[in-house]
Amino acid sequence: MTTTTAEKLAELREKLETAKEPAGEQAIAKRAKKGIPSARERIDMLLDPGSFIEVGGLMRQPGDPGALYSDGVVTGHGTVEGRPVAVFSHDQTVFGGSVGEMFGRKVAAIMEFAAKIGCPCVGINDSGGARVQDAVTSLAWYAELGRRQEPLSGMCPQISMILGKCAGGAVYAPINTDVLVATEESYMFVTGPDVVRKITGEDVSLEELGGARNQAQYGNLHHVAADEKAAFEWVRKYLSFLPSSCMEKPPVVNPGLEPEITDSDRDLDTFIPDADNAGYDMHDILLRIFDDGEFHEIGGQVALNIITGFARVDGRTVGVIANQPLVAAGALDAQASDKAAHFIRICDAFDIPLVFAVDTPGFLPGLEQERIGVIKRGGRFIFAFVTATVPKVTVVIRKAYGGAYAVMGSKQLGADINFAWPTARIAVMGAEGAVDLIGRRQIEAAGENAPAVRRQLINFYNENIATPYIAAERGYIDAVIEPATTRLEIRKALTMLRDKKVQRNPRKHDLMPL
Repeated sequence: MTTTTAEKLAELREKLETAKEPAGEQAIAKRAKKGIPSARERIDMLLDPGSFIEVGGLMRQPGDPGALYSDGVVTGHGTVEGRPVAVFSHDQTVFGGSVGEMFGRKVAAIMEFAAKIGCPCVGINDSGGARVQDAVTSLAWYAELGRRQEPLSGMCPQISMILGKCAGGAVYAPINTDVLVATEESYMFVTGPDVVRKITGEDVSLEELGGARNQAQYGNLHHVAADEKAAFEWVRKYLSFLPSSCMEKPPVVNPGLEPEITDSDRDLDTFIPDADNAGYDMHDILLRIFDDGEFHEIGGQVALNIITGFARVDGRTVGVIANQPLVAAGALDAQASDKAAHFIRICDAFDIPLVFAVDTPGFLPGLEQERIGVIKRGGRFIFAFVTATVPKVTVVIRKAYGGAYAVMGSKQLGADINFAWPTARIAVMGAEGAVDLIGRRQIEAAGENAPAVRRQLINFYNENIATPYIAAERGYIDAVIEPATTRLEIRKALTMLRDKKVQRNPRKHDLMPL
């Protein structure tokens, strides 16, 4: 039976309309009850208005009379601030957003598209996990997608968003992307509370097991947003600092601004407290030494003793790692080491220079730190820094003691340019600890005058040993600078290092301590 062109167009329109809402009115009611957007509405929240082009909208499992269009995932591409981005979004109303064969084929295709044109790939996850009725087919496609992630890793930015509840296999693909962003109301876990209770007898709540705030503390999330709107804004901002692929450079934004010292710069000359143990917020310094007071923090809800994030210098993206004196005096620990190492790897993969702002008394001591592997995890921090070939600039603001001096961008580990403020304290340890160790006999012999003698020794140590000038005399610091000049000195240093190239020894790969 032949049909007219008009009938064929009508058939197409009908199929496309059905594909927009494969589960029909029931799906709309389900989302309304939960108060969540559709998969396509979420994509629209990420991309520039009107830029989304769907791919595979009419795909469904062949030979299955109950198959629904999309097979539980919407895929396609669009733009973010005019630059191409590939995207897939789970449709929780179609088979619970679980993975089936067509689902897998669609996601694999959009990942291949991202690799082919060299653009970021953003996954919007809201999935019940494996599709039980598909048995091994679902598992096979989980494995297939995991394999296809590896070629993209370090070549194109990969971002995962956890919205709603992601369980089972649905958590393994996101964990292997560059960054994971979640909303406060979302959950992620390998097995849910009911299964845990049945198998282990452990009674645990959904929030304790996989709540976003807890997963951030476990080290699995890099940002927790208040709601979906805030999560998409964070991702758009994140992408603005990154190149589309490792073959490109990040966008240059407003270069050449404020080429002279400003009043904001001059504030730094009086910023550091005279008392060595007095705290201050490192964010206040970071906002003054980079362009436009702009700083996009990564991991801002965990390991708060260290700050990681993106800023710009003369319009160009830089990665920033800084100690936070307000938390544990800026001491490094196992969790802070993981946070810094991960961020360094992102920056090095996409050729983003690193700037370190240092004020740390060393690594946090204690049994608990040893138990959770501070040696190995601190080693990863060191290893990540050493293997990074991007330009590396360090500014010692105040304390730089012990092993933390080395790992926080020391010249001996491979920093290119090292500055220090006159307020810097660079030594094996702080004055109090050093005097108690090397001046013990002298203090004990002082009798009633012991406190005064101890104070004299501490002052002598600070004024003659733990100063930036000792390090400068030996070439470990390239220049001791006035704080007000920091922003411009960083700008000049990175301009000089822009064409830095490092030739690595031929080998298959290094062996980072894991």
